Amino acid sequence: QVQLVESGGGLVQPGGSLRLSCVASGTVGSINGMGWHRQAPGKQRELVASATSGGATNYVDSVKGRFTISRDNAKNTVYLQMNSLKPEDTALYYCNADVRTYWQTTYSNYWGQGTQVTVSS
Repeated sequence: QVQLVESGGGLVQPGGSLRLSCVASGTVGSINGMGWHRQAPGKQRELVASATSGGATNYVDSVKGRFTISRDNAKNTVYLQMNSLKPEDTALYYCNADVRTYWQTTYSNYWGQGTQVTVSS
């Protein structure tokens, strides 16, 4: 089994910063893509940022220049540094990863439970 566990969410004032972390654990053989999604109340879940195992990154336009995704492949961990936060960034943030377990030859997609980010004064 593979588990993704997020941490680092919380309440922050507009203009503030937070750093989210997501660790993949269990029977992890290798990880391909990792990413962060978010879902605000009444809205669809959207991809915020993604990173390949080789370091290529992608961001939704609304966070470019403010958010940075990074990975520590040795620790099976992905981070999301969020700066200059805005109230519209308020959402439940989910981590996902394409993981191949020890006994598999293909990758499967896994999701964490989410961590709440609230930006409010």
